[in-house]
Amino acid sequence: MSILHILGTSGEGGAETYFVDLVSALSRGGLAQAAAVRRHPAREAALAKAKVVVDVFGFSGPLDVLTKPGIARFARRQDARLVLAWMSRAARHTPKGPWARIGRLGGYYNLKYYKGFDALVANTEDIADWIVGQGWPAGRVRVIPNFAEAPLDAPPVDRASLATPADAPLLLGMGRLHEAKAHDVSLAALARLPDAYLWIAGVGPEEAKLKALAEALGVAPRVRFLGWRTDPSALYRAADVCVFPSRYEPLGNVVIQAWAHGLPVVAAESQGPKTLIDHGIDGLLTPIDDPDALAQAVRRLLEAPDLRAELSGRGLSRVAADFSEAAVVGQWKTLFADYGAA
Repeated sequence: MSILHILGTSGEGGAETYFVDLVSALSRGGLAQAAAVRRHPAREAALAKAKVVVDVFGFSGPLDVLTKPGIARFARRQDARLVLAWMSRAARHTPKGPWARIGRLGGYYNLKYYKGFDALVANTEDIADWIVGQGWPAGRVRVIPNFAEAPLDAPPVDRASLATPADAPLLLGMGRLHEAKAHDVSLAALARLPDAYLWIAGVGPEEAKLKALAEALGVAPRVRFLGWRTDPSALYRAADVCVFPSRYEPLGNVVIQAWAHGLPVVAAESQGPKTLIDHGIDGLLTPIDDPDALAQAVRRLLEAPDLRAELSGRGLSRVAADFSEAAVVGQWKTLFADYGAA
């Protein structure tokens, strides 16, 4: 008996990272699992390390007639009792069978792909409310947040290895190099913080544009574009402030991860962060698309070590209370048990 996870994307992003994190955590929690994924050697290796049985499928467009029946055969071989689809592409290829079908939504996805599913899981209350507002039965919607973890064996990155002075104020931006993530706002704010450095970890279509902007703003010597990193904990531990100015963000997993690492956060008040953060209590919020406000909030933290410590401590408390691995895994186990799969 097992849980079958389906992930149809091959990209590098927050959802894909959390997919591996949650599946690994569920494995540590004693659940038998399998995963149907698109080809991605590093992800396959991480799942294998977590002792999860993996098979690879094409997950192509409308003419793909092989993926769905292939997954059905795989599910039967694994004696799947529940199939969990991660995002719309996976839902589109999720086969019917003697198993419950559940969709996990980390955004406002098109619900047409989930027609006939037994339940949907949202990672925020707002997404759950939106699902119900689209006509989905409220009794078949659950809210299970993401968890955050801070491995104890991950020391901070040596700043010298990234040509960053040890005593310089260091800002960290995490997330895809996409317009929605508003890294351009962080760069504009950096121009107003002449002593600070900025690390940006992520890949995406805006890379060339952002690098050109950094040159135009005169901040390029103080910016490090790190690309896709597999050591986020080491980055969080090396920084002084996490900046998260996303224009659009249903959840804000970066906020939770920063909290877990004791790193204070300044975020734009897009949907997810403004729901998570209690302004002035466990983080600071600024208006969307406002580099002046972002710079002022960062300066406020850099000039007030006691405030940084207070916000960081409350963030750690929030994680312990609401976003710990044990608490979130427990909620998933309850869901699986309700559908006869645990």
